[in-house]
Amino acid sequence: MDSGSRFHGAVWRSKCNNGTCVEIASQGGWVGVRDSKDGGTGPVLSFTQEEWSTFVKAVKNGAFDV
Repeated sequence: MDSGSRFHGAVWRSKCNNGTCVEIASQGGWVGVRDSKDGGTGPVLSFTQEEWSTFVKAVKNGAFDV
């Protein structure tokens, strides 16, 4: 997974901090996450599909609510 992969942001992007959000891409069993304001030049965090699914479930269940 690299910054050249096809990344996309959230459909509600305009609501996150003036349009700066994270973007994700999925390729070959991996999910990449990057900062949208870096314009594709910043670092990419890579996760397996299983790791990403576990993270998304935890978010939806409120595990990271403050």
